[in-house]
Amino acid sequence: MLIAMGGNIQGQKDSTLEQVTTAVCEISQSLSAVVSKSRVYRTPCFPAGAGPDFVNAAVMCESDQPAEAILKILHDIESQAGRRREQRWGPRVLDLDLLAVGDQICPDLASYQYWAGLDLKDQMRLAPQELILPHPRLHERAFVLVPLMDIAPDWRHPVLGRTVAQMHAALDPADLAEIRPISQ
Repeated sequence: MLIAMGGNIQGQKDSTLEQVTTAVCEISQSLSAVVSKSRVYRTPCFPAGAGPDFVNAAVMCESDQPAEAILKILHDIESQAGRRREQRWGPRVLDLDLLAVGDQICPDLASYQYWAGLDLKDQMRLAPQELILPHPRLHERAFVLVPLMDIAPDWRHPVLGRTVAQMHAALDPADLAEIRPISQ
C-alpha cells in the first residue's frame, strides 16, 4: 500500500517535520512494518494561498487489513496528532492519504471515474463519503508523485496504466522545481 503524508501547521510536535517523522513510526506500529519511506520534501501549499508551505513524504507498507480498516487507522493517527477536519484543503497538522492498495479500485471503476473527473471548483467543495482508490488525483500532484518516485517509481496506476515515473514525467517542470528535499 502507498500512503502520502504531509502537514503545514505545528501540532503537538515541535515542527511539521517532526510530526511527519512521528507519523511514519505510528503507521509502522499500527499497520505493519514500513517497507520503504521517501525523503521529506518542502512543497508549496495546495491550493495556493491556503496556508504555509507543506512538509510531504510517502511510505510503502504491507498489511493484511482491508483498505477501509487501514483508512480508519490513518484517520486515528491524524486525530491523535491534533488534526481537525474543519475546512476542506485547509491548513492541517497532519494529512495521511491512502493512495493505493496494490491494484485495487474501490469502490468501483465508475465511482473512481466520477471523483477523478471533478473540476477544481467541485473538488474544493465535495468530499466522498466512501474510500476511493486509487486516490483520484494522485497522478496530478507533484507533492505526491515526487515522494513516490523515491519509493515506488514502477508502481502502475490500475486505472490509468501508467507508472509513477511516467506520471511524474508528465508533470509541469515548474511545479517540480518548487519541491525541495529537506531530509535524506
